[in-house]
Order: sequence, then C-alpha cells, then structure tokens
Amino acid sequence: MPRYGIHAFTLDGDWNNQIAPKVIAQAAELGFDFLEIPILKPDQFDSAIVARALRENAIEGVASLCLPKDAHLPFNPSGALTFLKKAVDRVTEFGGKQLLGCIYCNLGTLTKAPPTEEEYQKVADVLGELHHYATARAVQLGIEPVNRYETYLYNIGEQAAKLFKAMGVDDMIIHFDTYHMNIEEQSFSSALKKAGKLAGYIHMSESHRGLPGEGTVDWDDVFSGLKEANYTGPLVLEAFAAINPDLIGATCLWRPSKYKPVELATRGLKFLRERAEKYGLGPAGG
Repeated sequence: MPRYGIHAFTLDGDWNNQIAPKVIAQAAELGFDFLEIPILKPDQFDSAIVARALRENAIEGVASLCLPKDAHLPFNPSGALTFLKKAVDRVTEFGGKQLLGCIYCNLGTLTKAPPTEEEYQKVADVLGELHHYATARAVQLGIEPVNRYETYLYNIGEQAAKLFKAMGVDDMIIHFDTYHMNIEEQSFSSALKKAGKLAGYIHMSESHRGLPGEGTVDWDDVFSGLKEANYTGPLVLEAFAAINPDLIGATCLWRPSKYKPVELATRGLKFLRERAEKYGLGPAGG
C-alpha cells in the first residue's frame, strides 16, 4: 500500500514557526501519512516546534528545498554547502530521514547557456561532501529534476542518474515531479522505468499546478509507469492553493487556485488513492 504525503504549500502558501503546528495538524487530520516540509530558511527554522507537532499528531515529516539566489551551487559552492549542511541539521533535529528537491540550484537562476562540465563537477563535488555529512546523520538525499524554465542544470531523471554515477553513490534517489516531467520527459512511464530503483519519491502535480485530473498530465501513463517500474516510494500531492512569496518568481504562479486548500487536499488525495487502487498499487480506502 502506498504512503501518501502532501507538500506544506498545498495547505498554506507560507511556512514559518507560527504556521507550522497548524499545517502539520491539518495534514494529519486529512489522512496523509507525512508532510513535506520546506526548509527555505534554515536559520529561522525551529526544529523543536516541528518535532513536537509531528509527534503530537502522529505524522511523519520529510524536507525539501531549493537554494537561495546567493547560494546557487555552481556560482557559490561553499555557500551552497554551508546552507545545505544547516538544512540537514534541521532535518535531523525534527526527526526526518530525507532531504529532497533542488539541492543543486536556485530556481529561476538561468545562464542563457547549457550547463558546462565545470558546473556539473562543482555540483558533484559539493553534493559528494554533503552526502557524507547527511549519511552520517541517517538522512537520505534526493535530486528533483525540474523544467528548463526554472533551471538549466538537471531537467530529466537520466541526468540525475548520471550525477549519482559521477558521485559514485548508490543510495541517493531521483525525486520525480509530474509537472516537470510533463514538460521534459519523453513520457512518464519511460522515465520511471528507466530510472528503476533510483525512482524513490514523486510529486503528483498537475500541468497547471492545480487539482490532479483537471489538466493535461497523462495519469494513466504515470500510474502504469509506476506499476511497471515496481515503484515502492510515496505518492506526494503537490498542488498550490496559495502562492508562496519566496517561489512566485520561479514557479510563475500568478493566479490563485479556484479551490480552497482543504478541498484541494481532500480531492487530490481521493484521486491518488483511486488511481493507485486501479493500477494495483494499493487500496483506495483511508
């Protein structure tokens, strides 16, 4: 049976220490197994508050991030590493086991040129050092390929797999996202099957970032690909009911959702459960 997660920004467009307990409680009440928590500002992140709220609501937490503009990894390797180590520390402190997302770039930073071998080497070097740091703290790292309009570095799963090979690691995972896959991959199923066991996490996100099933994502191809790839990771709802001020420029979310957060979460979870049952990934019940 799949585990179901939800990104915090589906429930609230912001994340801070005051909002955290409410969002965590809401995710648990709606029936999710875990909450994906953004660590965009590690210095301001109160791990104790998060740990307590997770414990009180009997729900797990994983973390994701993108780098701030001044720590875009190829431009500032040392700054990126410092930021990422702080993020790993926050994950460890609240009891999380994964740090995922765009740990290699600032979303929206583009060079108007393809990535260079020197840039790829800097990413491999920094993430190699981060891998040692995270592994010692029992935190697994995941790479999220995103579309060409948000980064020039890693757009498809095959590129992430190549990075892992260059790093010489076999315990990092590809963090897929159907929104980005819809733009970049040849097909959902082919990308998932090619990734195989490296596919460890997936954002279930519609083409317009809204309610799954109301856009152009080929969900039958997504779920058949998951089935054929023997995917055992979680299914994570990522839809944006509100606009996050730190990410609006990169994600270009200029229009608010027509759905309230709770409706988006409830209907989105129902959709994922029904499709998972249809394709033999697990029952649709709560």
